[in-house]
Amino acid sequence: MNKRLVIVTLLLMVCLIGLYQLKEDIRSEETFSDAIVKYGSTGKDVEELQGRLKYLGFYDGKVDGVYGWRTLRSVKWFQWEFGMTADGVVGPRTKLKLWEATKKWTPDMTMEKSEQTGQTGGGGADQGLTTSNSLGLSENDLTIMANAVYGEARGEPYEGQVAVAAVILNRVKSPQFPNTVHGVIFQPGAFTAVADGQIWLTPNETAKRAVRDAVNGWDPTGGCIYYFNPETATSKWIWTRPQVKKIGKHIFCM
Repeated sequence: MNKRLVIVTLLLMVCLIGLYQLKEDIRSEETFSDAIVKYGSTGKDVEELQGRLKYLGFYDGKVDGVYGWRTLRSVKWFQWEFGMTADGVVGPRTKLKLWEATKKWTPDMTMEKSEQTGQTGGGGADQGLTTSNSLGLSENDLTIMANAVYGEARGEPYEGQVAVAAVILNRVKSPQFPNTVHGVIFQPGAFTAVADGQIWLTPNETAKRAVRDAVNGWDPTGGCIYYFNPETATSKWIWTRPQVKKIGKHIFCM
């Protein structure tokens, strides 16, 4: 009995140390206070909230530190995409999820983005990845698409990586799915890379090029909105979809 008590005590100590270290790691960055942030809140926490949401592409308003209806809508969207209760209340769980998804964000990124918007009059085209982008996708859209392609299809032939990017775009256009890139990628249960966290791996140049080719009109799938790996698929439903072609290890279907 005493031996069991010692083991339990040691386990509790390890857990407490782990939680303390996690809290310290989070606080080593520019992070939220302990306050609950909700509609009507103002101040630094709201500025950080808006900045991090803007970094992910969930928020397109001004970073002004005022939690209004636009911020509320963005928070609810983020919570829904990440499988949380979409109530707009930013408590410990939402803060942690947001921090995990934006570890590379810094406050100066928000300022730089605002300055760039001001220089272009707020309506200029994004540079870099968005050049020659006729679909109106933002740089954040293209970046998260590259993350998805890398997480889902790295190691696949190049055509197969373009095909995954094309499926994402086909879903955006389809009335059966959300009408935004982030909405499609973070739809609960839609992509394995989101479920296992590989969506946050840094994509290579091949994945980025595959996204550009898909955006510029190359669709190796011929309009498919689903794909699966027959060696790992556990869903019986996916096998009922009309199959169009196989590229690498993935079967693409309607």
